[in-house]
Amino acid sequence: MRIMTEMRDMALGLASRVQIPKIAGIVFPPFYEGGQPMDCEFMAMALEGGAGGISYVLLPESIAGEYRALKSQAFIGARPEQYAEAFGGSDPLRNMLGLAAINAICQHVMRLTGCSPGAATDSLGLLNVEDNDRVGMVGFFPPLLKYVRDSKAELVIVEKNERLIDKYPQLHVTLDITELNHCNKVICTSTTLLNDTLDDVLLQCTAAEHISVLGPTAGYFPDPLFAKGVHVLGGRIVNDGMLLLKLIEERKRWGAATQKLCFQACDYAGVPER
Repeated sequence: MRIMTEMRDMALGLASRVQIPKIAGIVFPPFYEGGQPMDCEFMAMALEGGAGGISYVLLPESIAGEYRALKSQAFIGARPEQYAEAFGGSDPLRNMLGLAAINAICQHVMRLTGCSPGAATDSLGLLNVEDNDRVGMVGFFPPLLKYVRDSKAELVIVEKNERLIDKYPQLHVTLDITELNHCNKVICTSTTLLNDTLDDVLLQCTAAEHISVLGPTAGYFPDPLFAKGVHVLGGRIVNDGMLLLKLIEERKRWGAATQKLCFQACDYAGVPER
């Protein structure tokens, strides 16, 4: 079973055991042809009670009209489960909404159970880059560069964007995912869950002694990822869903509404039971 399907089933399983609040609000940044600017890369869903879920605006230009037709008011009062159910299909718009709903469901359960793991933990630091490491970076993480520059580690950046090869000639940027086979440590963007490439990435990481999946859209419980060999999941937990919507709409930083989330497989006991 692919991780997208497992993530959907996990969220719906939680919703079958816990009463999940209705959607209180949702925000969609403007859609830009040619790629989203950094302050318009994410949409978010807020639930009654304060929980929230973030998703990446990762859509082809062919459905720009469908995205722009979405009306925030139409989502208010709906149940997030109905959007989580569509996650894992072939429709990128439904997958975007589904990931936001899955994150919101998981974060409501985190609130109920008092589970906000590793809020002060630096998930990048847990990679523990050392001399002679060969570090695979799936997706371009500029903050990781400082960890590698101070060591004798080799960095391999696996990207889907061919333009980055010419943009960063001083770096080892490749489109070849099989180069991860020779990396002993791997850091992977959480966007790979949304674009359904995470399973393929992990198949190339069987020799890695450490795998981290990081990104703002990683706001869910890590069980499906840890079962596939991931060691660290680092993301964002939403403290104030409605404030987050306001900050995204105003293109401001999210610090007042979110905090770090970091799960480590070595001390994770599993999804809390209610």
